[in-house]
Amino acid sequence: MIRTERLDHGGPGFAGVAEIVLDRAEKRNALTPAMLDEMVVRAEALNADPSVRAIVLRGEGSVFCAGFDLSLCRDDPTPLAEMLRGLARAIRALRRGRVPVVAAAHGGAIAGGCALLGAADLVVGDRRGKYGYPVVSLGISPAVSAPTLRRAVGERAARARLLDPALIDGDEAKRIGLLDLCTEIPEDVVPRAQIEAGALGRKPPGALAATKRWLNEVEGTLGDAELDTALAASLAIVGSREERERLATLFGGV
Repeated sequence: MIRTERLDHGGPGFAGVAEIVLDRAEKRNALTPAMLDEMVVRAEALNADPSVRAIVLRGEGSVFCAGFDLSLCRDDPTPLAEMLRGLARAIRALRRGRVPVVAAAHGGAIAGGCALLGAADLVVGDRRGKYGYPVVSLGISPAVSAPTLRRAVGERAARARLLDPALIDGDEAKRIGLLDLCTEIPEDVVPRAQIEAGALGRKPPGALAATKRWLNEVEGTLGDAELDTALAASLAIVGSREERERLATLFGGV
């Protein structure tokens, strides 16, 4: 459900560009513990390959990512805790890697999917897409997403997005800084992200890696303390009564 591809076959403009692809279109690329574990493995492998100069993170189907597959948590909160931990590891692997990451968020990115955007170095979305963190209305804390989101959009906008379950469109997502580029239609998102990755791939890789490393150091995403406390805040209420009740209602159990 996670695969990697190389875009070198697309011509010299895409030399050194690789893709990490969420391949679960029938479930709107809803994330599972296994998918998140595989994403970490793929990201680390690509960063260890000196021929890779840029990564596109994209999804198959009509939407980039609909968040966690909450159907796995219907009767047992354990998968939710596993997905939160996996998401935290994926964010670190993408953010800390030497290779710049361009996220192609066509159609939208919800909750855990939106969190992955914060790990990217450049994000392309579309005006029709929907973005945000509605899981707080289900008794789930999106705090695990907060460190990178705060740095992307600022303190006030991050608070609004994490505390308000309402989704925003691509224009608003670009206005607050969640998206860097916004296309008119979702079909243009992946091609635009690939072009941006190709442009990054033509830059001197050592300079890009050094710059990304320095930016991470300045914003603090190389350290574990803030990321660990954010994850702990989300984990602290896994299995709570309000979460169980909201998920039961979601799946028709009440």
